[in-house]
Amino acid sequence: MSPAHARDPRGADSVRSQHIAGILRDEILAGDLTPGTWLRQDELAARLGTSRIPVREALRILESEGLTESFPNRGARVPVLSVEDVNTYYRMRERLEPLTLTESLSHLTDDHLARLERIQDEIENQSDINRFLVLDRDFHMTSYSGCPSGHLLAMTERLWNSTQHYRRAFMVLADPDRAAIVNAEHRLLLDAVRRRDPEDCERYLAGHIRRTRVELTAHPELFVDGDRPQNGSN
Repeated sequence: MSPAHARDPRGADSVRSQHIAGILRDEILAGDLTPGTWLRQDELAARLGTSRIPVREALRILESEGLTESFPNRGARVPVLSVEDVNTYYRMRERLEPLTLTESLSHLTDDHLARLERIQDEIENQSDINRFLVLDRDFHMTSYSGCPSGHLLAMTERLWNSTQHYRRAFMVLADPDRAAIVNAEHRLLLDAVRRRDPEDCERYLAGHIRRTRVELTAHPELFVDGDRPQNGSN
């Protein structure tokens, strides 16, 4: 860090905001902060040992990523989605992510392919739901990492963020045989990526996302209508 930047309080606040956003992002994606949880600036500042200014900016960062929502005169919270919301988000993903993948395809290197193989090997050799969710996200985001459009990547990640909690809740209820289906679909995707086949990539990925949408939205008990989470939601 340069001396000029070190003396700039705005630069220091920006670094703190990014740090705070990282902590809260991890807590939301891990399910520690659940839908409907209010994120009070004073409470967060006290817990994280900082002032309200970087907390306020961190919440803005997270809102741009789809991880929080804000309300005038009420503050920010982890978003609460209805089954209709999640159905719409997944339908958007069915259309957007095949484009992200095909745009990425020609820019993926042998190192990317090796990483995808390692991730899928680990997915197939573990049964912890939280670890699966981390690896599954890493698998898909690695396949998109060659996409030259920052806007497309940001929108793709935002849609993932928006539905993360509901997918975790669904995985708790999922049929144990579902893992074999996910693994088979990942292997088909990996083969299509290795062959640089955009048509197969689009077909396999859209079907992969669609099947999750259909199964997820068949469980209305996972969703909330209105402002308050249902009793027992987690």
